[in-house]
Amino acid sequence: MERLPAYAPELNPVEYLWGYWKQHELPNFCPKTFGELSHGARQALRRIRRRPTPVTAFWKQAKLFE
Repeated sequence: MERLPAYAPELNPVEYLWGYWKQHELPNFCPKTFGELSHGARQALRRIRRRPTPVTAFWKQAKLFE
């Protein structure tokens, strides 16, 4: 058993995905409704799913993928 810190974003690949989204996919996106936000986020997720390189890099950076 190993003790983990209470908050360790570097161990969570989703944190890297959010960082990528904030910097590259949604920086100038200003939705007026929740529906627009949901649609924009889903479209951004679809775009990133077609590009496996960043997704693999997020896992490698979290040291969860060799």
